[in-house]
Amino acid sequence: MFSFFKKNPATTHLAEINGKPVEVLPKETLLHAALREGIDFPHSCRVGGCASCKCRLVDGSVKELTDIGYILSDAELDQGYILACQSVPTSDVTIEVSLSEQAQRTRVSARVVQQERLTHDITHLKLQLLEALDYRAGQYADLTLDSLPGVSRSYSFATPPQPDGTLSFFVRKVPGGVFSTEVNDRDLLGQSVTVTGPSGDFWLRPSDAPIVMIAGGSGLAPILAILRGELARSSRRPVTLLFGARSQQDLYALDDIREIAQQWGAPFIFTPILSNEAPDTEWQGARGWVTDLIPTLSLTGSEAYLCGPPAMIDSAVVHLSVAGIERGSIFADRFTTIGDVVKAEDVVSELID
Repeated sequence: MFSFFKKNPATTHLAEINGKPVEVLPKETLLHAALREGIDFPHSCRVGGCASCKCRLVDGSVKELTDIGYILSDAELDQGYILACQSVPTSDVTIEVSLSEQAQRTRVSARVVQQERLTHDITHLKLQLLEALDYRAGQYADLTLDSLPGVSRSYSFATPPQPDGTLSFFVRKVPGGVFSTEVNDRDLLGQSVTVTGPSGDFWLRPSDAPIVMIAGGSGLAPILAILRGELARSSRRPVTLLFGARSQQDLYALDDIREIAQQWGAPFIFTPILSNEAPDTEWQGARGWVTDLIPTLSLTGSEAYLCGPPAMIDSAVVHLSVAGIERGSIFADRFTTIGDVVKAEDVVSELID
């Protein structure tokens, strides 16, 4: 007699993805369902930070697990684009997704030719390609070491395409990270590496607008790649680069940045800022969070390129918007770890209940 108090059982929904029907289980994201059914759906971070899985919601409704307002442009949002990794259907849906980027990804072989410790927890991994790989400065690739079969991690290119066919990546050691520990703690010289890519849409948009770049930690890699590429093209766009780190031991590539600044064909402002530097050291530079500097800058009409931890980017987007930069002129690449992915998957059920 009390059956009307029972909670209705969760229901499945049907997602038609490029014409293929896929059953989406209760509390399951579109991306997870597509991958489970063998669809080669473009993706990378799985936590709503890279926009690799963007697709167009043609019909139906979804619950979005995170704010995607600064990951997708206003035009994309107006056209119904969503992120598959952050979308749980609340009805049957029809989805259109471009598989061209995924199809353009190639798998090539390389070998390790250099390991250089940049900081106490970041290693420069340099590879020699055995086959050609074309990419844009700012993009990333998936790396698989021969010593860790089946383990793949995504890292941004730290240089634009090089004439000698070398690739550079900055690998930060993550506590408990199998891949990053291997790169930082073991001698890998001569080891074979599989490189799959390129991926991502974090690259410099054609424009004459001033550029503000904000990097945190190993997020400096794609920023350096973009700057080096533009220097080779004799760019004359004014640049403001903010580099956030915890302490002096976390700073690196300072000489490279100063050299770029000296050769740049327009004003180039570089400011490193330390958030956890001991007060009694000789450091005379800026202290605090990298976002603390944003209100001091004149940024109206600028384009912003952000790369680093998700929390830094979330905060920077708010400050940049207040400073007068339109959301459509803010481009971000959130550096996530496998731990971030696990945490995100653990809380999905709680978010959609």
